[in-house]
Amino acid sequence: MSQLSLKFQLIPRTLQFRFEAGTSRGVLKTRNIWWIKAYNEESPNQIGWGEAAPLVKLSIDDRQDFEEVVKNTLEKLEKVEWSLEEDEILDTVKKNVSFDFPSIRFAIEMAVLDFVNGGQKKFFSNQFFEEQKAIPINGLIWMGDREFMMQQIQEKLDSGFSCIKMKIGAIDFKQECELLEFIRKQFSPDQMILRVDANGAFSPEEAQSKLAKLADLGIHSIEQPIKAGQWDTMRLLCKSTPLPIALDEELIGVKEKELLLDTIRPQHIILKPTLLGGFLESRKWIAKAEERGIGWWMTSALESNIGLNAIAQLASQYQPSIHQGLGTGKLYHNNLESPLQIQNGEIHYNSVIPWEEPK
Repeated sequence: MSQLSLKFQLIPRTLQFRFEAGTSRGVLKTRNIWWIKAYNEESPNQIGWGEAAPLVKLSIDDRQDFEEVVKNTLEKLEKVEWSLEEDEILDTVKKNVSFDFPSIRFAIEMAVLDFVNGGQKKFFSNQFFEEQKAIPINGLIWMGDREFMMQQIQEKLDSGFSCIKMKIGAIDFKQECELLEFIRKQFSPDQMILRVDANGAFSPEEAQSKLAKLADLGIHSIEQPIKAGQWDTMRLLCKSTPLPIALDEELIGVKEKELLLDTIRPQHIILKPTLLGGFLESRKWIAKAEERGIGWWMTSALESNIGLNAIAQLASQYQPSIHQGLGTGKLYHNNLESPLQIQNGEIHYNSVIPWEEPK
């Protein structure tokens, strides 16, 4: 069986938000990421790209020595002989990169798979890349004052989105409900899917009453209503909730997938490969969820277009009909130009548009 030696190069980048992106955890203005270049001196024109992008205060690998850990990991991986088979590549990454560094695992998976597939930003067979089959996505409404949130809502409505997700938990709950009512008065639940993401902002004591109010507005689902780590409380919420609950932060750093799903019994889970450990770990979560009749969708963790492309290709393998959270490519002033395009509430891969190479 053919095997391959690879060299790696690390390229840090600070992405600049176009606006102050508000969540219940605070306001984001910049985003640090690390691109990883995989290459082989015998094939100088063939390059694989990956991206490690831990989220501050959220990823388990958000730590001061992150860049040093990446450099040491890449040095170790240059001594590895790589198979050309996808399953073996993913297994090699799992064996050589700790579970405690999910974004590094994902970045290496990306870079090596991209390289062995010809260095064309393709990771495996999928209709998004190969057939330019579009994926339905939600339009994301960031927190801010009422005027800013209303402006975002109108932009998404004008752009043809049929699913909108609104971050809640930072401004007054009554005002947030009024914004949702504004949308709902124009569009029925059949015409417009509304999701909300609390990022754990509700207290356990107030969660039930707030869920009831949101249910009256015909909300599709709420992501992470209370802070992660309260399994018993979350289980009771999921059992009695008037609207479906999707676990998000709850999944981060969890090895016992079956235990979490069987204990909490959520209606849905949210998959962020950067936070969960990449392609392999995300596929495991999907398999465990589907065995239990638990819904899922995939979202970015605010990566550059390199990471976003990888997540879209992974989602595409499952031919999703439900809206995914992949509309984050236009958040930054200095993202890479890419074939990723958003039109009428869908993300497309327009192969006519060339990639801007990381540097």
